[in-house]
Amino acid sequence: MQIRDAVEADADRMAELADGPPDVMRNLVHDRTVRIAERATDDSDADDDSESGEILGFVSFDARERTVHVTQLEGDPEVCDRLLEEPVRFARGEGMAVELLVPEPEDAIRTAAADAGFDQVGSGPRFDGTPTIKYRLEG
Repeated sequence: MQIRDAVEADADRMAELADGPPDVMRNLVHDRTVRIAERATDDSDADDDSESGEILGFVSFDARERTVHVTQLEGDPEVCDRLLEEPVRFARGEGMAVELLVPEPEDAIRTAAADAGFDQVGSGPRFDGTPTIKYRLEG
């Protein structure tokens, strides 16, 4: 798996992963820092029928008020673990904390947060009626 910056051409696949509209994903690419996880051409675990460069997941984040806010994280558990390293690395370099809101049914993201050392710090806001849990990692 390799990690790279997202480009506008990634919006359709990002929309599939996030179950959202491509135009929203295009805006996300322009408005936030977005990193893409894709299958590398030399991944030994790649299936014979899978394409190299296939987008496996993404993370978007922004920084404000001494905190890096992860605004979206999509992918399988292993992909989420790897992608979450991106905002954490940025935050550590800047001496900032990281916050992440996890929708209640998202086990992959909850597991990635725990693996990265995040602490559950309470309830977050509801999005479209879905409750969230707020996680924080101090810088």
